Amino acid sequence: MAFQFFGYEISKKIAPNADKKAKEAPGSFAPPIDPDGGITIHGSGGGAGYYAQSLNLDTTNIGDGELIRRYRQVAAQPECDVAIQDIVNAAIVSDNNNAAVNLNLDNVEVDDKVKDLIRTEFDTILAKLNFNFVGADIFRRWYIDGKIYYHAIVDKKKIQNGIVEVRMIDPTKIEKVKEIEKRLNNETGVTTTHVTKEYFVYSGESFSGTSSSGVQIDKNAIVYVPSGLTDATNENAISYLHKSIKLVNQLRLMEDSLVIYRIARAPERRIFYIDTGNLPKGKAEEYVQGIMGKYRNKMVYDAESGEISDERRAMSMLEDFWLPRREGGRGTEISTLPGGENLSSIDDVLFFQKKLYRSLNVPANRLDTESAYNIGQASEISREEVKFQKFIDRLRRKFSILFIDLLRIQCLTRGIFAESEWPKIREKLTINYIEDNYFSELKNFEILKERIAVVQELESYVGKYFSNKYVRTEILGQTEDDIERIDNEIADEPTQDEDDF
Repeated sequence: MAFQFFGYEISKKIAPNADKKAKEAPGSFAPPIDPDGGITIHGSGGGAGYYAQSLNLDTTNIGDGELIRRYRQVAAQPECDVAIQDIVNAAIVSDNNNAAVNLNLDNVEVDDKVKDLIRTEFDTILAKLNFNFVGADIFRRWYIDGKIYYHAIVDKKKIQNGIVEVRMIDPTKIEKVKEIEKRLNNETGVTTTHVTKEYFVYSGESFSGTSSSGVQIDKNAIVYVPSGLTDATNENAISYLHKSIKLVNQLRLMEDSLVIYRIARAPERRIFYIDTGNLPKGKAEEYVQGIMGKYRNKMVYDAESGEISDERRAMSMLEDFWLPRREGGRGTEISTLPGGENLSSIDDVLFFQKKLYRSLNVPANRLDTESAYNIGQASEISREEVKFQKFIDRLRRKFSILFIDLLRIQCLTRGIFAESEWPKIREKLTINYIEDNYFSELKNFEILKERIAVVQELESYVGKYFSNKYVRTEILGQTEDDIERIDNEIADEPTQDEDDF
């Protein structure tokens, strides 16, 4: 039986009865909960299109398209943008000599020729993505939107050529759909849930949560990389910026209120107390208005026409105060209303800025961009920086799905291995990212220094309580390939006697 992929037939054979086992996969009484998000449909569906309609009475439960637009608005906040830049720069490191990511197949149990073919196809995938040049932009888009979609385009007539083009899809116009079916077991009386079909739906318009229609796409043709985070309902994939939406809005509100307060309270304004004597209320107000018009003459210069106009009609927040004073007072008086005295206080703004950084898992000390960059020992790195590096490692592992899924499609279409062989290969392969030279090299040197110190202390015990292999693998952390390579290099190096000649 030939392997079906993208609806096309590939001559590579798969394991016997693989399709039968997949169809007879056991179900569960609970519906599947995946970090992928998407739409779940009860019952089997059909047709080449998809249509859904719902009534949204909860204003907080918005569609993915609107949610992604909010994420992008949040990312435009200057403080948030700087934090995202720190995350992207730490995750995707640029190097003129090496690729940003590379494939590690040391633990994969296949022939060396197959490994070389897989590495070649991996380089092809990086070239299709143009990752060495725009890798940081791709990672930033994935981090902000919380998901990323790529269409792996394969030529139907030349499927053995692999992926022709990798095209990015706007995440607001595509959605993952999962059809589930509930079956009643007459013997046990338990209703089990089975996933009958998975596919993607593309629409020319954004999915807003009200009504959408689109074209059904085979799941093997789309590479979908979610953030791994879901909302409280475990149904929708969300971005890492989700918890920062409220904080960004609060920060904007505090900044706006601070500006308004400074404009309104910064200037000193005069207070005119006008003596109206025994005039009636109406006459007194008319008298005060006359005095106001007499002393307030706002002349405005028009730069285009060169004319000067009287703008007494316009009111300003910097207007003086005119207050009538009855007989028996101190007569006409002019005093000054002082401006705001705490205009330099921005503690509230700084509080929300630090809280925003914490919500993004970025060390708060990075908020001060004027602080000096101190390269000390790795043991002096703050706890917040260590937590930040672990967060970056988690992001990298989740983002690696992009390369792994594209590599799977490329190798299957090229006929390098069969679908049945992929799970074992997928389990052992890893994606390595270039580390930041300043911190990672310093840390590696310190680790090597400590390992050498331990080896020196164990030197008298080697051959008695510890073997050479144990010291090299457990203490120095060398792999089998490292041991073989180092031994060959030592054997090829000239000895001291040879150097003398």
